[in-house]
Amino acid sequence: MHCKRLAILLASALLLPGCIWAPGQHMRHGVLLRDDHALGQDQIELIPITPKLIAMERAEREAFTFPAALSSYQPSPYRIGAGDVLYITVWDHPELTVPAGAQQQLNAAGRLVQSDGTLFYPYIGKIPAADKTPGQLREDITAKLARYIEAPQVDVSVLTYASQRVWVTGASRQPAAVALTVTPLTLADAISQSGLDPVQADLSGIRLTRDGITHIIDLDRIGQDRAGANIYLKAADQIYVPYLDRKEVFVVGEVSQPGALSFRTGDISLSQALGRARGLLQTTSNGNAIYVIRGAGDLQQAPSKVFHLEARSPAAFAVASQFELLPGDVVFVGAAGVTRWSRFVNQLLPFSAIISNAASTRSDLDSN
Repeated sequence: MHCKRLAILLASALLLPGCIWAPGQHMRHGVLLRDDHALGQDQIELIPITPKLIAMERAEREAFTFPAALSSYQPSPYRIGAGDVLYITVWDHPELTVPAGAQQQLNAAGRLVQSDGTLFYPYIGKIPAADKTPGQLREDITAKLARYIEAPQVDVSVLTYASQRVWVTGASRQPAAVALTVTPLTLADAISQSGLDPVQADLSGIRLTRDGITHIIDLDRIGQDRAGANIYLKAADQIYVPYLDRKEVFVVGEVSQPGALSFRTGDISLSQALGRARGLLQTTSNGNAIYVIRGAGDLQQAPSKVFHLEARSPAAFAVASQFELLPGDVVFVGAAGVTRWSRFVNQLLPFSAIISNAASTRSDLDSN
């Protein structure tokens, strides 16, 4: 009697065409969602991925203006500072240019600017050099030497630049201090000279800190903005190049190769992410259940967003190719209804066998 009753219950369960859910929950395209009352509208915002959404996001990106504090900065002529080594030439007077003779090495003939900003020169003694351009210092030395030499011809050049630097840290082969010279230094030049590691570096999230303010710069895109094409650096700028391993999106669900995907360029589209996951599983996936889950940093300030793509036709993937993902996004592909039901049956059958065996054992005991 127990076996018959159990068989009837199992047969009824296996014939049910739906799924089991808890109060306050419902199924949509294979994704278990809570209703607005259970979850709260201030925590989740469900947004369909449509051409209108793509156009709105593109307009926001194009409306971006490069920070004026960076684009308008033009470096002034190089000014000498403490630690710089200068080479001072007085034509027709080699005893002043190279006091130790022609055999002396060039670097040894340099004049070091002391910590107080002065340097020593024959006949003149100490002369202020800091905060002057090489041309201004040349004029000062010429005027002072004219007391001892008739019509002196003087030239001043910098052998070693040491007083003005910028620092590059992060995904470079080693942290580097890049010196500023008489030739203006751009952001791209500084990163190149620092020995950037192209395998680990994320060039779309470079942080430039200047005067206590940090700017996020995408080197992949600044070329599109004429104002940001050449970002000139100033002394004490700090540049941080983030590592690529923090720039990932995650593809899970009914795809061939779920997992984390890193990308080096400034953006990756939804279709590219699905392609790198080797596409949807043809036998188990639901093309109308493609979601992009984007968390909010503070749920009290802004809701998390869930973008929904209904891929009823191949044209939907043209829209997906224009939808840009952000680092940390989770792409979820839901399962088809038959697949969900098949999995439910496969999970239920082992339990039914256990119950059936238990019922058979109980029946045998009763008969004895």
